[in-house]
Amino acid sequence: MYKRVLLKLSGEALSSESSTFDSEYLTNLALQLRKVQQLNVQIAIVVGGGNIMRGKFASQMGLSRVEADKMGMLGTVINALAVKAACQSNGIKAYVQSAVEMDRVCDLVDYQKAIDHLNAGYIVIYGGGTGNPYFSTDSCAALRACEINCEAILMAKNGVDGVYSADPKKDPQAIKYQQLSYMEMIEKQLQVMDLTAVSMCKENNIQTVVFNGNELENISKVLTDEKIGTVIK
Repeated sequence: MYKRVLLKLSGEALSSESSTFDSEYLTNLALQLRKVQQLNVQIAIVVGGGNIMRGKFASQMGLSRVEADKMGMLGTVINALAVKAACQSNGIKAYVQSAVEMDRVCDLVDYQKAIDHLNAGYIVIYGGGTGNPYFSTDSCAALRACEINCEAILMAKNGVDGVYSADPKKDPQAIKYQQLSYMEMIEKQLQVMDLTAVSMCKENNIQTVVFNGNELENISKVLTDEKIGTVIK
């Protein structure tokens, strides 16, 4: 279906109940990313930082939003390096860029370098968010997808297999949507991604596929046109 996509992963997905990182999950993620490459699809990744820095912790510490977001940015770089390590351990070429300058750790975000690495068979992993507070990793995913000309964002959700009319965990009558437009999503006030991300995706004709990321095989299923999740376009 697509030639180049961006996978949006939550930081929480990388963790287990007892550890910041779940080694089994990371290994399985790497194996699924290999399947994606075998489909001749180029893939970049934006990863969140929720396994390291959560809003609840920030409020308990009395941190300002700006300081909490800075800590979150650093957490996403740690997660990006963890995903890179998992890829390399399984024979997959991976490359990390960060929106926060840390040249002893990884390169600064550069869209042309990212495209060059994708064309050379690397998985490109982004950390550091947008490099600015008050922007979510959804906005970061949309921004990076625009920069490197992705056709779609694959939005892996924790335990939710698509977009519903209401929270399916609270409302058993909630209806799952197979397809939506971005305008319909806004009009129905469906909290899939923030409005900044929606605007960028809509203006640049980037589709978003929302699916259950707990089942990692769904990543390759989405790319082989199986009816997984909800398509927003």
